[in-house]
Amino acid sequence: MSTLEIRELHVAVEDKEILRGVNLTVKAGQTHAIMGPNGSGKSTLAYAIAGHPKYTITGGQVLLDGVDLLELSVDERARAGLFLAMQYPVEVPGVSVSNFLRTAVTSVRGEAPKLREFAKDLKGGMDALSIDPAFAQRNLNEGFSGGEKKRHEILQMELLKPKIAVLDETDSGLDVDALRVVSEGINRFRASGETGVLLITHYTRILRYVKPDFVHVFAAGRIVEEGGPELADKLEAEGYEQYTKASA
Repeated sequence: MSTLEIRELHVAVEDKEILRGVNLTVKAGQTHAIMGPNGSGKSTLAYAIAGHPKYTITGGQVLLDGVDLLELSVDERARAGLFLAMQYPVEVPGVSVSNFLRTAVTSVRGEAPKLREFAKDLKGGMDALSIDPAFAQRNLNEGFSGGEKKRHEILQMELLKPKIAVLDETDSGLDVDALRVVSEGINRFRASGETGVLLITHYTRILRYVKPDFVHVFAAGRIVEEGGPELADKLEAEGYEQYTKASA
């Protein structure tokens, strides 16, 4: 059973400290929700873990099954079992969705999947996410709606089968129907109990569909409160003001 351990993580952007000592452990079978106001460092945590070059690690460790991800390249982190669903996926003109996904699966597994097997998995994943079959031949994220981008991120996750999935505001920009479909995809992914999910969100609406085991409140670059699902209800009722004032 896999475990992601974040130990005293400090991260800076252009010499400005954003994360100020984050400690968090996510185990397989668990779903952790990170909530907090804009600018609190939630997305910085996601991108720092994934290895985005904009974010400079100034202290701490990020261990996946005992291996320090911070010592690995971005592609090595993916092969180790880490996945990031981005809030703003990048457009890649000239690369079709199907070619991108098969290349990604090949890179992570270390060998190319059989074409027939991959085509079956791709079709099944697209059907489950209510994605039009023609979508597979479109250029990656080019001209996609917000809902299409987020469904594609979940499709990637289901095909790559990571040990730990970090979902950065996957609910952002989704209408009610798209939110339900995306949430169902997340729930299918975690149903085996063999993977862990770190769900970063600003609002509680996705947590009505994806029930977290733990909720962590971010403010000023650190975790300031932790609890169970009931903490999300408290945040919806009271907001983040008490945390932002205390962290000012």
